[in-house]
Amino acid sequence: MVDEINCISIQVVPEHLASAIGSGDLDVLATPMMIAAMEQAACGLLARFLEPGQTSVGTAVDIKHTAATPCGMAFTASARLTGREGRSASFEVWAEDEMGEIGRGIHTRVVVDAKRFQEKADAKRRQNQ
Repeated sequence: MVDEINCISIQVVPEHLASAIGSGDLDVLATPMMIAAMEQAACGLLARFLEPGQTSVGTAVDIKHTAATPCGMAFTASARLTGREGRSASFEVWAEDEMGEIGRGIHTRVVVDAKRFQEKADAKRRQNQ
């Protein structure tokens, strides 16, 4: 389980750009989109080991975005499981485009009961109405 890797590849389209989501003015891959892809890779990896009714939620990210990726270029986000402690799972995450590394960091997810977690979130909304 530890040291397993999961990768996802994404073609950068206009909806992924910093200028489109408001995280900047330039037509380059937005940092939040890169981080979301890294989380997707980690989530997909951890899902292989979950029991029915379980899911995982992201709880921490510490990521540096080190190079720009233009619209139309593909990038790959990867996650390597580095440890499990109780319900917590830690990952090394990185992303690369066709020219090399564009980001790297660490990510933490926690395994939860999907139904119970959603019920708590829904109750929060009802309390606020």
